[in-house]
Formats: sequence, C-alpha cells, structure tokens
Amino acid sequence: MPDLSYLEWPFLGESHRRLKGELDRWCKANSAALESMPGRGEAGLDASCHKLVRLLGEGGWLTHAVAATVSEADQQLEVRNLCLLREALAYHSGLADFCFAMQGLGSGPISLFGSLAQRSEWLPGVASGASIAAFALSEKQAGSDVSAIRTRAERDGGHYILNGQKCWISNAGIADFYTVFVRTGEAPGTRGLSAFVLAADTPGLTVSERIDIIAPHPLGTLEFENCRIPASQMLGEPAQGFQVAMATLDVFRTTVAAAALGFARRACDAVLGHVLNRELFGAPLAELQMTQASVAAMALDIDTSALLVYRSAWAKDGGQQRVTREAAMAKLHATEQAQQVIDRTVQLFGGLGVTSGHVAERLYREIRALRIYEGASEVQKVIIARNEYKRFAK
Repeated sequence: MPDLSYLEWPFLGESHRRLKGELDRWCKANSAALESMPGRGEAGLDASCHKLVRLLGEGGWLTHAVAATVSEADQQLEVRNLCLLREALAYHSGLADFCFAMQGLGSGPISLFGSLAQRSEWLPGVASGASIAAFALSEKQAGSDVSAIRTRAERDGGHYILNGQKCWISNAGIADFYTVFVRTGEAPGTRGLSAFVLAADTPGLTVSERIDIIAPHPLGTLEFENCRIPASQMLGEPAQGFQVAMATLDVFRTTVAAAALGFARRACDAVLGHVLNRELFGAPLAELQMTQASVAAMALDIDTSALLVYRSAWAKDGGQQRVTREAAMAKLHATEQAQQVIDRTVQLFGGLGVTSGHVAERLYREIRALRIYEGASEVQKVIIARNEYKRFAK
C-alpha cells in the first residue's frame, strides 16, 4: 500500500489532500490508458502524446498547469498542486507526467507574464487539452549557460524577424505553439534576451530533426529563418526574457523533483511487493540483511526528497523571499536519490529488472533525463553554493 503519511505534513492543507485523493482515484480508473506503452515510431509516439493530453484535459487536471484565470494580473501557479499532480502521474506513467509538465512549462511564461490578450488567446486551449505547448530555451551551445543564446530577433517596425536554432526542445513537432527565448540585443549576456510566443505554423519556423532518447518523448530541433512576428507576441517587456525564463523555472524546477519522487515511490512499492514474496535460499528475499539495508536506504531517500520537494513548493506558494535555493535543493536531491532508488530496484529484481518493458527497466530509462533537464545537477550545486555565499556575506 502506498505511503500517504506525507499528506499530513504542515506543508500541505486540506485542499491538497482532497486533490490527491481525487487524482489517485482518477489514475486508478484510467490506469490502462496511462500505463500503456507509447505507439511505435515517431507517429505512434506523437499519437500517444496527443491522446494523453486530451485525457488529462478531459479530466480537468490541465487547469492546474495554467493561471487560475485569464483576466487577472499578477498570476500565481499553485506549486504544491503541480507537485502532487506530477508525483502521482509519474508513479503511473512517465509519458503522462511529461505531457502534463510540458503543458505547464510551455505556457508558464504566458501565465506569469502574458498580457490579458495573450492569456485569453493561448491558455484556454492548454487547459482543455486542445492545444499543446512547448518551451524553447536551449541551444546546442546554450543549455546550462543561457547567456550564450544566439538565436536573434531584429526589430522591424511593428514586427520582429527571428533567425536561429533551438535544440533539445520537448514537444517539437507536435506543439501548437512555442515559447521562444531569443537575443534582442539591448545589452550583453542575459540582459539582452526577450521572450516570444509563436504559433507552430509561423512561416519560417520548421522542425529540422527529431531526436530519439532512452525514454520515448517527442524531442527535436527548431529552425527559424526570417520568421516575421508581430511585436505584440513578446511576453513581458524587451530584455525581460531572462527574468521570464528564470521565474518560470523557479515554479517548475520543484515539480521535476516531484516527478522524480513519483518514480522513486513506484520503484519502492514494486520492490516491496517483490522481496516480500520472492523466496531465496528457502526464505523470503526480504529477510536478507542486504535487502533490508537497501529497502531502508530507499525509504530514507524518498522521505528526505519529499521533505525538500514540499518545503520548496510551500515556500514558493507562500511568497517566501528565498525560493531559488530551495527549488535547486529539491531538484538536485530528489533526482539524484531517485536514480539510486531505481538502481537498487533493478538490482533487487535481478534479471527481471533489465527485461524490456518491466517496471524497473522503464523507470531506469525514465529517471536519467531528470538529472539533466531544467538545470543539470551540477548547475543546481552552483546555484546552492552561490546562494550560500550571498547569505553569509550579508
């Protein structure tokens, strides 16, 4: 039986407990659709993603991925809800979690910085599942180092002309629109970046390649060749792009940790069912001291990760002044420890654990990318250290 004791922690309230209960019931009712393997090839994977986005939209869950309303300024996304949703979806399906997360990340800049007209145009489709969003920040030479972005947008009267390339873009090829970060040149480095929202059918915007990764997700490279877009498609103000990107990541970085937590919980539950029933040398595998040491380490890793995840989400939702450090700690610890939990899971399952399609094998492929995207583990360490220096110097 899954451990739900964390729902009583002071970081969460009654509304969060209700949400988790409703979500668990929905996941169980839709487990066949959530846990089905994605279709074969690009077309099959794309069809699976479209199906899952529609399913999440019909269930009402995508409303949590966008601003509560399209009419009010100073929007705030409820990070604890996002974390509960990603943890639960990841427990059942890495692809379903991916589909939910990208709806939030791709539209997050619009929720946080979009004008009334922009929110009204783009967010309802995201919330219903009728429209698929994407977040285009990374480039081949600009992943962790956002200041190295080269894709440019030149002002031309009431328009901007975009040229360049974006790489490792999730939902490339299936998105209906892309939130794109480009250099507008007001200043060097990160101070000269701006954000735009582009429809996928914008002339000059193409998906030049699709990229296969170990856990099947739609990923690809975008090319911009003289893309002419109205200045009204800018999100926020000129040169505010870095702020837009970082504010969005401050929300969603913690949810990556929550997804890792969901993977780890699924792995631990699978292990417990296995070791309590598998006999070795005439006794349950669970009675071996080495097994007990592994299970204890898994339980410890999961609880420490959960504490960091929901502390970070609580801090963001509560308007705490310091949130970037907490989000970095949550992502670093939860993703790294989930990798350890899942590795132990594979080991305890033995040959079954490396069998294609087995839950341990699927989780092993799913977890690896989480230690890289939205800021690699090494970047999170830099963020934490710099925040510590700043704190001590005050």
